[in-house]
Formats: sequence, structure tokens, C-alpha cells
Amino acid sequence: TMSAHLPPFVRSWWAQLRRDDRGAAALEFALVSPLLILFIVGIIEVAMILFVSSLLEGSVREAARYGITGYTISGSSRVQIVRNIVASNTVGMIDMSKVTITTLPYSSFSNIGKPEPFNDANHNGIYDAGESYTDVNGNGKWDADMGAPGVGGAGDVVVYTVSYNWPLLTGYLSNVMGLNIPLSASYAVRNEPWN
Repeated sequence: TMSAHLPPFVRSWWAQLRRDDRGAAALEFALVSPLLILFIVGIIEVAMILFVSSLLEGSVREAARYGITGYTISGSSRVQIVRNIVASNTVGMIDMSKVTITTLPYSSFSNIGKPEPFNDANHNGIYDAGESYTDVNGNGKWDADMGAPGVGGAGDVVVYTVSYNWPLLTGYLSNVMGLNIPLSASYAVRNEPWN
């Protein structure tokens, strides 16, 4: 063996070194700790995503509950009040300058997400330019969704949607790769028949 060719003091030192297990726990921790830390950070990231998603759902529900009343405070629009309700119910967890809030009114719940009716002249099942259509939302063009931006009138069905791109807490993936988690919550309600 190689140790037979070494001087006696080196052989003695080598034998002691092979039997010495001090520091083994530190070495094992150094090997395992990156995976452990990654696992813990992953759990925290998922928990935060679920928490913020829950906050968005609650905020859009509260905004829709206000929106159905048709009530407006003088000097403020219903849209601004809805935005304030979302901000209040997300307890500062989201950047309101990056939130998208959409409200689309419909005549009934069955029309939600449906395209504007059109005359399918060539029977291919899709709208082609030049085919006649009913401009339900009044914007002068055919739309795949007949809802028009707005908070609707008395008795209208309104779909409230809040969307936000959640940046990861660790920031590394968000900054380097531009990775954000898209979160969205929707709520459909019928406005009260106010006068």
C-alpha cells in the first residue's frame, strides 16, 4: 500500500486522520443544507402565492358586493371605489399600480364570455371579416366576448376580475428570469334594480 512507503510520523498522522470523525456532522450539514434551504424557501413561496390568491378572491368578492348596489360617493366613481376596496382587502400585499381590474357587464349570466352573435355565411363556425354580426357592446367591431368595459346598469350581470403578477419573494428568479406568477380572481353578480 501507499502508506508503507511513507515515513513513520506521516503514517501515524494518516492513521489518526482516518479514525478521526470530528467535523463529520458539519460536513454532512454543508452537503444537505442547500437542499433544505431550497425546500423551506419553496414552501414559503407557495404559501405566499396561496395567501395572496385568497386575498384577491376576497377582495373581488367585496368589490362586487359594493358594485351591485349602484351607490356612488359624491366626487368619486364606482370604478375608483372598487379599486379602493381591492386595495383595502389585500392588506398591502400587492402593488396597486400593477393590478388590473376589469368589469364587464352582460345582459344575463348565460352570456358571460360568449361571442357577439354573427351570421356564419360560410358555415365554418368562426367569425370571418365581412360576415354580419350584432354589435352587442356597441364598440363598432365584432368581439369574441360580448362584454363591454364598465360597471353596468340596474339589473345587469357584471363580471369583476382582478389580475396581478406576483413576484417571487426571493427575487432571484423574478429579477434574473423575469418570472412572476399570474394570479387572477373573478366574481359574477347581478346588479340590484336601483332607480
